[in-house]
Amino acid sequence: MAVKTKAALLETAYNIYLVDRKLECGEDEVIVKNHLVGICGSDKTFYRGQLPPQTAEFRQEPKFPFYLGHESGGTVVELGSKVREYKVGDKVIAFGWNNNFAEYFKAKVWELQPVPEGLDMDLASLGEAIGCAMYSGMNSGVQLGDTVVVMGGGFAGQIIAQCAKRKGAEKVIVVDVLEGKLALAKKLGADITINAKQEDATEIVKELTKGIGTDVVVEAAGSQESINKCTKMIKHNGKFVWYSWITQPVTLDLSRWHDDGLEFINTCLVHHTWYERFVWTQNVLRPVIQGLVDIKPLLTNEFRLDQIKEAFELVDKDDSAIKVVLRP
Repeated sequence: MAVKTKAALLETAYNIYLVDRKLECGEDEVIVKNHLVGICGSDKTFYRGQLPPQTAEFRQEPKFPFYLGHESGGTVVELGSKVREYKVGDKVIAFGWNNNFAEYFKAKVWELQPVPEGLDMDLASLGEAIGCAMYSGMNSGVQLGDTVVVMGGGFAGQIIAQCAKRKGAEKVIVVDVLEGKLALAKKLGADITINAKQEDATEIVKELTKGIGTDVVVEAAGSQESINKCTKMIKHNGKFVWYSWITQPVTLDLSRWHDDGLEFINTCLVHHTWYERFVWTQNVLRPVIQGLVDIKPLLTNEFRLDQIKEAFELVDKDDSAIKVVLRP
């Protein structure tokens, strides 16, 4: 049976609105009623017209008009005849680009994840975003006693900073350009915050580490300037943790990478196979269920789905908004 839904269409840059769609459930597909939808940093990039080249991650060609949305979760309402993994009424997390800014979305079985027992559905609906950040924090190579710099105090950076502290970092330093994000980072456990617009973050890190540099640096700001600042802050043989998705070519200081034998750790959970993701997601969400990492303060703005234009205008113009969500 077809399911009718309101769903977002990004017709051109800065032009997003809801359209009527009819979802037909294929034999290997699942239809989900959304509980909550999050706006990802990549959604903001697309909204601004910066569509990346075609990759394996995209099952629709990245061109306008674009059916936007991937961060969500909800309840299974319809199953294809060959689906055995789920039943109607199951709670699931989305892990696919399936036009999730909608009342309902359709997905293949491998694009979903069961909601772990005990996880609040508001957080489960952001399970992809939370899971990716938690995976990065838990697989960053942070050791007991390390100094860690997190470049970027957005949604992922705030979660990764909390993970670093929980893993035993002696100093967690969060760098951003907005005082609100830095104040929140401090409240959530960061030892030191640096406003990169007002202070020389590289020099401060140098002083704090007695000229050695930071043991681990996490790039979660997503710019050429950020990457090169991270490169200057890190110690000889230090760990450089990749998180951001940067869709445009950048110029980098590769000489330092080579000469100082930096170790690079790619912590993008969703870019491994779905088999690995299926196992890892349960593990990385466990500390969230246990209350070891605080997520709710990061949900800064909520809109109704039919306010999608206003939500994206806010995301585009107000960088102090950390995680903006829409409730269908």
